[in-house]
Amino acid sequence: MTQEIRDAVPADLPGILAIYNDAVLNTTAIWNETPVDLANRQAWYEARQVQAYPILVALDATGDVVGYSSFGDWRPFEGFRHTVEHSVYIRADQRGKGLGPRLMAALVERARACDKHMMVAAIESGNAASIALHERLGFKTTGQMPQVGTKFGRWLDLTFMQLDLTPGAQAPASQTR
Repeated sequence: MTQEIRDAVPADLPGILAIYNDAVLNTTAIWNETPVDLANRQAWYEARQVQAYPILVALDATGDVVGYSSFGDWRPFEGFRHTVEHSVYIRADQRGKGLGPRLMAALVERARACDKHMMVAAIESGNAASIALHERLGFKTTGQMPQVGTKFGRWLDLTFMQLDLTPGAQAPASQTR
């Protein structure tokens, strides 16, 4: 059973790295084919810190990282500043135990606290478990993009899903005219 969900600290990066690289090597959750090193995850961590975006970790009773979630800018243009794209990854031996929904719920609350309006998920269309999780959390499918990626010698389709974090909110005034 997961003991705690908290903000990641640099000491969590080896655990995050192991989960990330397992997903690279064994799943279509990440469309990279080459594992990364600790320096890569350190740079990612530092970039999230500069942006004041969270990285949440789930720890087991022994303090090992068994899952993590984060979000970042969806697109690098000012007009998209209220939209983030998230990711959530669970260690292989912990999948299906309810950890994903807990990490996602905590991440959604952080996005709201950052005054974000929309959260985007980009999910490999064959990942029925992830799509179902997002549906349970209120995400709606907003797009399907066939054969936009490849991994393991096959084409991958992409499903976009969105969660409105501030239903009914008016758009903020423009910063420029």
